[in-house]
Amino acid sequence: MKKIINNFSRKITEEPNLPASHAMLYATGLKETDFCKAQIGIVSNWYEGNPCNMHLNQLGKKIKSSIINKNLIGFQFTTIGVSDGITMGTYGMRYSLPSRELIADSIETVVDSHHYDGVIAIPGCDKNLPGVMMALLRLNRPSIIVYGGSISSGYYNGKKLDIVSSFEALGKKNTCKISEKEYKDIVKNSCPGPGACGGMYTANTMASALEAMGMTLPYSSSSPSTSENKKIECEEVSIFIKKLLEKNIKPKDIVTKTSIENGVKLAMCLGGSTNLVLHFLAIAKSANINFTLKDFQKISNQVPLLGNLKPSGIFLMEDIHMYIGGMPVIIKYLLNEGILSGDCITVTGGTLSENMKNVPNMIFNQKIIYSLKNPIKKDGHIRILYGNLSPEGSIAKITGKEGIIFRGKANVFNSEEEANQAILNHQIHHGDVVVIRYVGPIGGPGMPEMLKPTSYIMGSGLGKNVALITDGRFSGGSHGFVVGHITPEAQSGGPIALIKNGDFIKIDAENNTLTLEVEEEEIKRRKKVWTSPVLKVKSGYLYKYIKTVSPASEGCITDQF
Repeated sequence: MKKIINNFSRKITEEPNLPASHAMLYATGLKETDFCKAQIGIVSNWYEGNPCNMHLNQLGKKIKSSIINKNLIGFQFTTIGVSDGITMGTYGMRYSLPSRELIADSIETVVDSHHYDGVIAIPGCDKNLPGVMMALLRLNRPSIIVYGGSISSGYYNGKKLDIVSSFEALGKKNTCKISEKEYKDIVKNSCPGPGACGGMYTANTMASALEAMGMTLPYSSSSPSTSENKKIECEEVSIFIKKLLEKNIKPKDIVTKTSIENGVKLAMCLGGSTNLVLHFLAIAKSANINFTLKDFQKISNQVPLLGNLKPSGIFLMEDIHMYIGGMPVIIKYLLNEGILSGDCITVTGGTLSENMKNVPNMIFNQKIIYSLKNPIKKDGHIRILYGNLSPEGSIAKITGKEGIIFRGKANVFNSEEEANQAILNHQIHHGDVVVIRYVGPIGGPGMPEMLKPTSYIMGSGLGKNVALITDGRFSGGSHGFVVGHITPEAQSGGPIALIKNGDFIKIDAENNTLTLEVEEEEIKRRKKVWTSPVLKVKSGYLYKYIKTVSPASEGCITDQF
């Protein structure tokens, strides 16, 4: 008996009392013989205004062509995206994290309302990946993610460049380390074409984690955006979506607590972005899996840092492709060493271990990925800090190069703009703990990333002498002694709102504590006289986001009720 794979679309195409629906499908080009075929929604985060996304429509067309050849119907549609790099340090950055929810909502809306039988999602930039993953879990029908791929590196004066090079160049120019001409040349050459930002920043972190989790085909995360491998992936994905339809393998069959742990472990081994925490809390919630900050800390205690990748290291995702042989080589190494679990089912229809059978073994005659015998750091770089400054948790990104403990005087700013100006005006000094507050999910609103201040600090040569803490978050490109996601946030009356200039703050990434060295009675006195600032927005999407968003410690989700 032939396997029925059009389980959803047949509710429209095989329903005799829906003549208008049928008429409109004929108008799209379908023939009567197509009405019995499974329909696949092919969604990309395509838009022209961002290098991470500008090529995704072309990948979608390749996928649609491949889908048709497998006797399936493919319907392309798009959802939104926000360029973190373009909006960074501006009002627009407030929309970045909230865009994740819009992406998930819009994909759920189109696929569920139109009764598509399966989904192939093509994300590019940072929030695209968790946004599509959350939607696929809500829909829970056969689905595959095809990552848009990483950008090629730029070059200037014989050195590789990427997006963070341009941010740090401003700090270097401001301290007279480079000329105006050198600064402009770096900016002009940092991003040579399409693809997501090249280091182990948020997009590449999430793509790597989703590959280890089993939601992409092998090599998807490391195949560059313009490579022949990415084209082949787009052609081959139709084979596997049909297999998933026939076997009725759905995202919730693939996304389990063990597969989530696989994704987080790989990302931590590679030195991934702190945004990993926010996004996997949200993904776990969408999958109805109990996964909390404590799980992240447990994993961080178990896995070492092996990736010598930007921003803390020196290599890019394209180097994993060119010199390692692709992400599966790293996954196979971690499987063989017992770090990852190989029994989890994946979008190929086979297990993670089965996918790795013909993958070559890791060779350590390179400096990109270190061995477990000689790690960069013996445990994970993402640390979950608690204390009187973050009673509900905060996230530190400590690779060991910055040190493990930092104690210094608070230099407090109530906005990112104030902090950026102070750094550029040379008002930040050795030993300072820069505090940027009222930039959380409610206070920001939208919990903007603090890449500008961290890049300015690094570019100014203060990276080893200054720490930065915030109730906002960090770009995957941020590095240095930084702590974000401080919860409760300042807008909600969290202790970060009570810090005064000159207070001593201690960051201890060994004991995982964040401490305001002020007597408890004084903290209580300050709390009594504190008042919540007026919200920065009072209408529109960001206002709706403020009213529904959960704290950073719970993933900043908006469907928790």
